[in-house]
Amino acid sequence: MTIDDFNFKDQKALIRVDFNVPINERFEVTDTNRIEAARPTIIKILEDGGSAVLMSHFGRPKGKFEPDMSLSHIVETVSEIIGVRVKFVGDCIGEKVAQAISELENGEILLLENLRFYAEEEAGDRAFAEKLSHWGDIYVNDAFGTAHRPHASTTVVASFFPGKKCFGYLLAKEIKAIDTVMKTGEKPVTAILGGAKVSSKIPIIENILGKIDHLIIGGGMTYTFVKALGGSVGDSICEPDQTDLALKILEKAKALGVQVHLPVDVVAADRFDNEAATRVLPVNAIEDGWQGLDAGPESLNNFREVILKSKTILWNGPVGVFEMPNFSKGTIAVGDFVAEATAKGAFSLVGGGDSVAAVKQFGFEEKVSYVSTGGGAMLESLEGRVLPGIAAILDA
Repeated sequence: MTIDDFNFKDQKALIRVDFNVPINERFEVTDTNRIEAARPTIIKILEDGGSAVLMSHFGRPKGKFEPDMSLSHIVETVSEIIGVRVKFVGDCIGEKVAQAISELENGEILLLENLRFYAEEEAGDRAFAEKLSHWGDIYVNDAFGTAHRPHASTTVVASFFPGKKCFGYLLAKEIKAIDTVMKTGEKPVTAILGGAKVSSKIPIIENILGKIDHLIIGGGMTYTFVKALGGSVGDSICEPDQTDLALKILEKAKALGVQVHLPVDVVAADRFDNEAATRVLPVNAIEDGWQGLDAGPESLNNFREVILKSKTILWNGPVGVFEMPNFSKGTIAVGDFVAEATAKGAFSLVGGGDSVAAVKQFGFEEKVSYVSTGGGAMLESLEGRVLPGIAAILDA
């Protein structure tokens, strides 16, 4: 159920948002995306004639009050983005909160203090969840970034709202985007997987192989596959203990009719440094003393051909060390290809910390279909796991 299934007139909505946003030393919010993403859900509730009680974690305070991690620091920013003055209470349970809730009128927003000031939040404590449940008539989960955590506010609290719980717009969009890639997307479906290690992507690869037509492998993962196939990778990042697994993945892909596209050439450097000397080398003939740090021009031409023929695209992980300008060209090129395919009607989902960071850094955010707000939650979804925060809403 989503919030469109409810009318919130005269109802208090207890909303789990993800306002775990970055702040600088002056306590100014440096990235407001998560707050902006929650706005449509909050506005719908207020426009229905209800009120919104917002709860979130912020940082890792280890179950005790930490002034630097108080949500009071972001109240002004939240008020500006929502367009409504947000009230704040310096606790999330207890008498102070009960008083603030009793005074909350329709059309108003109350932000509770950081949930993680109580160790019971991360412990998934039922008694703590019950105390939180007193603050609303309807429970709304709109925090995809924490949906993979069985915490009190993301999972357990939902059990106290039988028939009166739902997904917010953001969480509903995240679920739909992943379903498009994994279940309903138009073929051909292409997954672009990058990043440093094969070992961290094994569950994703194993889960998606039966659902995709093309698998593009880039970034540091490349060199484990190349070594497994008998190539020379020089000083490139590599997991020699994963080479047997890499071969099994290639065999399974072949059996399922999935075409795997590895880089054929790389931009290699004589040291891990933006100012290093560089050469374009065949991916399987990297000399000792050299390491592959970006996809080469021939590889990018091959990737472009595959991506532009795709109707559904998942991108998880950069194809080079994009943090260094001289080795960011491959990741930028892949962003261009995905944007071009999207402009031609493909559905594109970008998820996972580094690829999301790259998409934002290089200005592709508005050129792809959807950028996931949840790193760990997105990856666990792609691994085929049912996230506890989602299951809690679906349970009657």
